[in-house]
Amino acid sequence: MSKIESSLDQLFAKLVQIKDTGKARLCALWQKLSPHMHPLKKMNYADTKVFVIRFKWRILLLLIVLYAGSKAYEYYFPAAAKKGGGPQTITSIVVEKKDIPLIIEATGTTVSNSIVDIRPMVTNTVAKIHIKDGQEVKEGQLLFTLDDRNDKANYERLKALADDAQKQYLRAKELVEKNFISKAGLETSFANAKSAASAARSAEVQLSFDSIRSPINGRAGIINVFPGSLVQASNIVSTATNSTATSSVGSMVTITQLNPINVQFVIPEKDIPIILENRQGDAPLNVKVTIGNTGKNTYEGQVLVIDNQVDPLIAAVRVKAQIPNEKLEILPGQFARVSLFANTLKDVIAVPTQAVVIGPNGRLVYVVDKDDKVTAKPVKVSYEYQGISVITDINSGDRIVVEGKQNLRNGSKVREAKSSKSEAAPADKTPSTEQK
Repeated sequence: MSKIESSLDQLFAKLVQIKDTGKARLCALWQKLSPHMHPLKKMNYADTKVFVIRFKWRILLLLIVLYAGSKAYEYYFPAAAKKGGGPQTITSIVVEKKDIPLIIEATGTTVSNSIVDIRPMVTNTVAKIHIKDGQEVKEGQLLFTLDDRNDKANYERLKALADDAQKQYLRAKELVEKNFISKAGLETSFANAKSAASAARSAEVQLSFDSIRSPINGRAGIINVFPGSLVQASNIVSTATNSTATSSVGSMVTITQLNPINVQFVIPEKDIPIILENRQGDAPLNVKVTIGNTGKNTYEGQVLVIDNQVDPLIAAVRVKAQIPNEKLEILPGQFARVSLFANTLKDVIAVPTQAVVIGPNGRLVYVVDKDDKVTAKPVKVSYEYQGISVITDINSGDRIVVEGKQNLRNGSKVREAKSSKSEAAPADKTPSTEQK
């Protein structure tokens, strides 16, 4: 509204100039035409009638132009304003100092705190699936069992050899004490026992690959394998969807952690000093996140990390915050609106943005004195958002005009439209991002 009001003020000023210029030119024209008006005084009724009939359309057009001009002049320059009549009705407020939260708004997307693609470590066939599509799983929970018959037999064989080698080593220690064998024989027996134990542990690890467990808490996605499917130690998982075997590139299943969930967004480069200068040590910054376009699902969380470099392509820095998701209503990839609470402006003057007028020389407000006369006072806007502007160069307790500024000039007399004054600024409106 302030831009529209400024444009109207400029238009009115131009109309006044046009009026003065037109008046001067009409006077000059009258002085030139006045010598030629004497023959018109000698015209009789018949001559006048002939003249009117001859130039009737021109006379009609002239009358229409004069009528439209008079109406336009009366509209833009009311009689009360021209005669310096009664006061103009306005709505004003008395400004006061208050604390305004400094908020930076951004848009981003939800991302999982942790995502794990479950892939096999060995080439084998799926023996059993222990979970269902979309099931909640816990860390360490068994997901898949592969065919472990060969690996189990190999482990048992190597475990038996390791146990026997350990017994041979203990027997060799007794024989060395009785000088039945040399120390070199004892060392050889020790090396054999240690090697056999290492082989048994290796076989045990190989056997563990046949039991695939969840590394995190989360929700399982769509399972891409079936009992009997051949899986390989690669990105390719063979699945059997019907009588024909098909191959698809992907994991056996993807585990996604949903609670808590992260929100990733970007902050413009110009707002980076606001964040960094106002951080208090390691205290995290708070955020309020709205999921979707309805504005109903709002969550509060904290900033996890601010990236250590600015992306030159978009002139912004990436920020990641975390919010709770106990009901698991939020899924990764959803659109999110983020309000980041960067700081609190202490003892500032906050006024409705519509009270600030944009003039040829900058921004100004109309201050009403005790005699109900207005004075245009230049101001600087340091912060504005959603109808609230933080301004300087006026004092607490000043009464400023909010509505009815269109025809005001310095010294104009005003009167209040309502008996009760409005508050300085709505306390429930929280300003946000645009730092000037």
